[in-house]
Amino acid sequence: MSVGWQGGWQRSQKAPIVFAALLALLGSGNPSTAIAQSQVPNPDRTQNPKSKIQNPQIAQSPGSFCATDLPGQLDALLNAEPVPRSRWGVLVRSLDTGETLYAREADQFFIPASNAKVFTTAATLTALGPAFRIRTSLYRDASDRETAETGQVRLRLVGRGDPTLTTAQLDTLTTQLKAQGIARIDRLTVDASYFQGDEVNPNWDWEDAQAGYGAPVSSVMVDGNAIALQLVPQAIGQPLRVVWQDPADGAGWAIDNRSRTVAASEAEFTTVRRAFDRLLLRVGGQLRVGSAAELEIIPVTDPTRHFINRLRRSLRNQGIALGPVAIATTPTRLTEPEIASIASAPLSELLKPTNANSENLYAEALLRILGAEQLPDQSANSLSAGIAALKATLTQLGVSADSYAPADGSGLARKNLASPESLVETLRAIARTPNARLFRDSLAVAGSSGTLQSRFRNTPVQGRLWGKTGAISGIASLSGYLEPPQHPPLAISILVNHFDQPVRTVRPTMDELVLRIAKVQSCE
Repeated sequence: MSVGWQGGWQRSQKAPIVFAALLALLGSGNPSTAIAQSQVPNPDRTQNPKSKIQNPQIAQSPGSFCATDLPGQLDALLNAEPVPRSRWGVLVRSLDTGETLYAREADQFFIPASNAKVFTTAATLTALGPAFRIRTSLYRDASDRETAETGQVRLRLVGRGDPTLTTAQLDTLTTQLKAQGIARIDRLTVDASYFQGDEVNPNWDWEDAQAGYGAPVSSVMVDGNAIALQLVPQAIGQPLRVVWQDPADGAGWAIDNRSRTVAASEAEFTTVRRAFDRLLLRVGGQLRVGSAAELEIIPVTDPTRHFINRLRRSLRNQGIALGPVAIATTPTRLTEPEIASIASAPLSELLKPTNANSENLYAEALLRILGAEQLPDQSANSLSAGIAALKATLTQLGVSADSYAPADGSGLARKNLASPESLVETLRAIARTPNARLFRDSLAVAGSSGTLQSRFRNTPVQGRLWGKTGAISGIASLSGYLEPPQHPPLAISILVNHFDQPVRTVRPTMDELVLRIAKVQSCE
C-alpha cells in the first residue's frame, strides 16, 4: 500500500501560522489581545525563549551511497561518542514499504520531549477529524424561566477548552448579546466542568509550571492563560522596574523584587517566579543600565477567574452590566437553547502551531478534548481519559500500545516514554490515512518554518524534512518525514537522552545524522 501523498506530494513551502508575540506585545496598543493572538511564544521548553542558539556549523556530509552502506555511515558518527555519556535511539524506515534502513536501540524507551506531540496530534486528527472546532457557548440558564416575570436574565457560559480564545473573540461573543438587546446579566454561571482534574500536570517540573510555556489547562481559557510584564532597568544599583503589559493584570499582586540595575560591563540575566498559593511574584537577576526592557511571560494563577475578569471587561465595553458570577465544576445537562457562541479555527489549522511551533497549551488542551469527546464520562479525569483515547486511536492505526507510555500531551513531563519505533510507526500510520497531507503540513519544515526554520539552511535537507523537534535539559529529539533527493521518502526518529551539556551541543550531531541519511540513494 502506498502512502497517502505518493504521486501528489509537492514540496510546498507554505509556512504554518507564525507567532510574533514579542513584537506584538511590545508594539500593540492592546497588550492583552496581542498576547492572545500570538498564544504566548512557547519554547519547546523545549526551546528556552532567552536562548540565542544560532544555526550550528554542520560538517560536510560524504557523497551519496547505497542504503546498505547507511549503517556504517551512521555508526561511524555515533560510535565516535560525539556527546559524552549520551544515549541515542535512531530508526530510519521507508515510509512506503516499512523496510528498516537503520536502527539503534529503536525498540527501547526514551524520554521524547515535544516529540510526544506527534502522538497527540495524530490521534486527535484521526479521531476528531480536520473540520472539528472547539466551541464556547452561552445559554439561557434553566432557572431563567422561574424568574421570567421579574425580567431577570440568567445565563450559563460553557467552555470546552479552547486554547486559542482571545480577548478580541470575547468581544465578538458579547457583541452577540448586545445585538439581542441584553443590557444586563443578573446572574452568570461559568461552567468550567468540561475538563476534570489538575490544571497543572503533577508530573511537570517546577520550572516548567512557572513559565509561560507551562500555562495551566482549563475548561475556559483566554489569552493563552498567561500574562506579560516587562523588567525595565533604572539607575545603577536600583531594582528593575516591573511594568505589566496590561495594568489590570497587576491588580492584587505582591512583588518580592530582588533584581538590580548594573553597569554596562556586567552580565545580564533575569528570573521571574510566582507562588502557587497566592498572588506573589518573585523577581531576580540584573540588567544593564540603559539596556532594553526584558519581556517576561508568566502563567495565570487562577484561569477561570482570569477568564471572568476578561469577560467582565468585555461586557462593560459593550454597555452590559454583570451581576453575580458563579463557577460550576460539576457537569450539568444543558436543556436551554444556545444564544451566542464563538468557535475556534478547524483542527487542521490548530495542528500547525501545535507541531510546527510546539505550542504546549494547544497540545494539552487537544489531548483532554480527545478524551472528553471519545470517552464522555464527564466525571473522569480528563488527562487520563485523553491518554486512554489516544492509545485506543493509535492502536486502531496499528501502533503498538506497548511501544510508548504518555504522561501528558505536550512532552513537558519527564515521565513520558517512547521508542523511536513508536514515533516512526505513528508517522507511517497517519501517512496511510486521508489526513496524510494535513498532518505532514502541520510539521516544521527544515530551513523554512517553525522550530526548524534556522536548521539545515543551505543544505540538501532544506525543504525536504518535515519534522517535530523536542528539547528539555538533557533530552533532544527529532522525528519526521525526510525526502532524500535520490531515494523514496523515509520516516525517521532520533531520540537523545542523558547528556549533561546544553542542547545546542547535541544538535550538530543530530543534524549530521539527518544529512547523512539524506545521502541515501536507490541502488537497485
